[in-house]
Amino acid sequence: MKYFSLADGGKLSYELTLPSHEDGMTFVTITGRLQAAGHGTLCYNFRGQEFSSYSGPEDVTPQTITNDVIELLQGLQPPKPILVGLSIGGLFAAQAHLSGINCEALVFINTLRKPGVRLDWINKAMVAAATIGGSQLVMEMNLPHLVNPDFVEAAWPNAQFENYTPGNPEDGLYQLLAQSPQADWNVMYEDITAPVLSITGVHDHVFRREDDVAQLASRIANHKEIQMNNAGHLVPMERPEEFTSILLDYAQML
Repeated sequence: MKYFSLADGGKLSYELTLPSHEDGMTFVTITGRLQAAGHGTLCYNFRGQEFSSYSGPEDVTPQTITNDVIELLQGLQPPKPILVGLSIGGLFAAQAHLSGINCEALVFINTLRKPGVRLDWINKAMVAAATIGGSQLVMEMNLPHLVNPDFVEAAWPNAQFENYTPGNPEDGLYQLLAQSPQADWNVMYEDITAPVLSITGVHDHVFRREDDVAQLASRIANHKEIQMNNAGHLVPMERPEEFTSILLDYAQML
């Protein structure tokens, strides 16, 4: 584990493996098969997550997270980066690119969504649930609507539905969620110049709305969508092998 020092004194924990092949790219994600295929990987934790610094809610606002991504990539200069983001992570990747970060491609995993009352409702309700019962309540409320049936069945034996612990306002992970409703989803998709791969899971019944995804994707100049019928929102965790194969195949197309 290494640490990247930010200009304001904060630090991000990260692990960087450079490509072993001259044509290899650096995926800003982590999976061993990518490295085995000659690609590099960059994995890092936001402020507020394990090993990275945290000094208060201002460290984990969406704008701060985007600024940190930009500073990290400018500092490390990973070869041929492909920015991969799950959910709101794809938004941070897009904002970094639109702020001037050059990349080979962007990969959105259940990222595309329209701003509005529906999204505001979901975001605020999740923060309210976390305040009352922590991440346990958030997951137990949402998991059947978020992921594929096999994943739900596997999680069932560990579900408790009791003994909830309220979220701690002093905790960085709680504040990552609490600050997330500030995110600006009014993205200038027309200005994205990098190729975009959008991976969506049909079992995501919370964030994925097919018509909205199609309308937003139509505004991206170079866009490819892969719709997974056996996954929901948490694609890398639900179908890790298939997810990695998709990334490898996409890299060959670039």
